[in-house]
Amino acid sequence: MLATEVIRRKRDGHALTDTEIDAFVRGLVDRSWSEGQVAALAMAILLNGMTRGERVALTLAMTRSGQVLDWSRAKLGGPIVDKHSTGGVGDKVSLLLAPIVAACGGVVPMISGRGLGHTGGTLDKLAALPGYAINPPRATLLRVLRETGCAIVGASARVAPADRRLYAVRDVTGTVESVPLITASILSKKLAAGLQFLMMDVKVGNGAFSADLPGARTLAESLVDVAGTAGLPTRALITDMNQVLGTTAGNALEVREAIDFLTGAAQEPRLLELTLALAAGMLQMSGLAATLEAAQAKARDALTSGRAAERFERMVAGLGGPRDIATARAGLPQAPVQRNLLAPHAGVLHGVDTRAIGLGVVALGGGRRVAADTIDPRVGISHVLPPGTRLRAGAPWLRVHASSEAAADAALQAIGAAASFGEEDFTPPPVIVDRVAPASADGRAAPGTGGGPRRETGGA
Repeated sequence: MLATEVIRRKRDGHALTDTEIDAFVRGLVDRSWSEGQVAALAMAILLNGMTRGERVALTLAMTRSGQVLDWSRAKLGGPIVDKHSTGGVGDKVSLLLAPIVAACGGVVPMISGRGLGHTGGTLDKLAALPGYAINPPRATLLRVLRETGCAIVGASARVAPADRRLYAVRDVTGTVESVPLITASILSKKLAAGLQFLMMDVKVGNGAFSADLPGARTLAESLVDVAGTAGLPTRALITDMNQVLGTTAGNALEVREAIDFLTGAAQEPRLLELTLALAAGMLQMSGLAATLEAAQAKARDALTSGRAAERFERMVAGLGGPRDIATARAGLPQAPVQRNLLAPHAGVLHGVDTRAIGLGVVALGGGRRVAADTIDPRVGISHVLPPGTRLRAGAPWLRVHASSEAAADAALQAIGAAASFGEEDFTPPPVIVDRVAPASADGRAAPGTGGGPRRETGGA
């Protein structure tokens, strides 16, 4: 099938057939489609969209483009469940969520990615732990899952290879924001990971890829709908990313905050609320708790009892990292320069351009401008105070961790310019903005509904 004919049909607004979509995905993998042809179809999809049927077909074709994991013979002892975030600043939830859910009886083979752009990557955070194996042998992965119930690792090049090439083209052609392509990209990897249940955290706000609520809701509904139709029961939370999540952003700093969170030394309220809400959704949908309320109580008990911290410790040690949490925390690298950002005058912190903070971390060396960039795990920000905090003139509200005085000066100036102060009291938005559930309890489209997801209210 000629690539030019497929491109022309989508350019002219037609729905592609399953055969045409399969030809496109094969062309991605065997490189019979050129970079220009891939880019042209991606742009046509961005401009003209895709029907529900096209989205499902593209997702399944990309899933089948490589290895599809099967855990049925692994005897892991619990439902296979995972969570995926669309990316934010200071988002270390995966480090907390995997051990919490594992301590409650779930099995979490979390295949994560590295950061690119202003958002951080879970694998970059864990790479700050000395010895931690991002890509362990399969035998090691299975052993850790059996013994611990969770393992956060990188994706094999054999998992959804079509997405690897398509994303690389999207990243340089202005087509990253396409909802059908985002949907297929995320879900093809999750379906290939052999999951039974999936929880989505779709970010919205000035630090997210979806800046407005309608856009975030469209993406969340697409993910829930396509995943359920493809056989993967999925729910989504739409969550606020108009401020740093927690009190840190930067790889080693976020791991340190995660350890303090799991051990009870410090638990920032918004981070705690979101983590428990996501855990509750995972436990309830996978049958490990009857209701969201019971699921949240179960997750909180796993956290407060120390069982989640113990699972994290065993996971890290099993994957080659430090043997205990105290050693892990002590062994994290620290930046040589630490400087506080001070309030320019008395008043209330009204807000921060969270994307600018993320880009500030990248400029410090804690993120990537291009995929080949090297990460400095030491750098970032900490002691971030939330919007709504009333400050006196000269009071610190954020600390920069840098490799040099010059880098610290640049970061302080850039982040300071991204903040706004006022005289009036300010209440930030809630961390959980909305919920999207499938049309039926098992995640698949209920008969007669057309398969559309429904919004939930209330709950944990």
